[in-house]
Amino acid sequence: MKLHWSPRSPFVRKVMIVVHERGLVDRITCVRTVAAMTKPHAELMEDNPLSKIPTLVLDDGGVLYDSAVICEYLDAFGGAPKLFPAEPKARFEALRRQALGDGFLDMLVTLRNERERAHPSEVHMASSAVRTAAVLQSLDREADALGAAPFGIGHIAIGCALSYLDFRYAKDDWRKDHPLIARWHTTFAARPSVRATEPVDDS
Repeated sequence: MKLHWSPRSPFVRKVMIVVHERGLVDRITCVRTVAAMTKPHAELMEDNPLSKIPTLVLDDGGVLYDSAVICEYLDAFGGAPKLFPAEPKARFEALRRQALGDGFLDMLVTLRNERERAHPSEVHMASSAVRTAAVLQSLDREADALGAAPFGIGHIAIGCALSYLDFRYAKDDWRKDHPLIARWHTTFAARPSVRATEPVDDS
């Protein structure tokens, strides 16, 4: 399988953590693909008209996107414990956590793009600050339950979002006021699959 990939994309990292957790590293060929919001990628658009990564090209020529779809597809392979629970209550809890992590990442990526504009919107940045604080407070309240649950897709999505805070917002000390989720994230960051997928800010 071919994965349109970037070493700094948090959504690609989410997929790669699943790849490592499922023992599929040898099944995936990573193709370096730059997907900028302001510059459509002609070759990528042949596989994904949205010009976004991650995009997975299957062995039979089929194509999957985005990260949530790709991760669930990959979860069907290998003999490791499932990252998407089958039992309905546990499944929807995992999917809710995935939605929270993915939504948080979307907001953080959008905020970074806004900050890089010549004239950033103060209204949008203020709104993002309020929502970021709310997400971190919610995660701090949920940290104990997150730590007690079997590791799955919700953990991966939330962990990737918090790791993106470290990667792109290193000056913001999010841990100081959120010690419970900070402690959980330390455990997440120590997993071999997470350590193997550290982001790199290359050109």
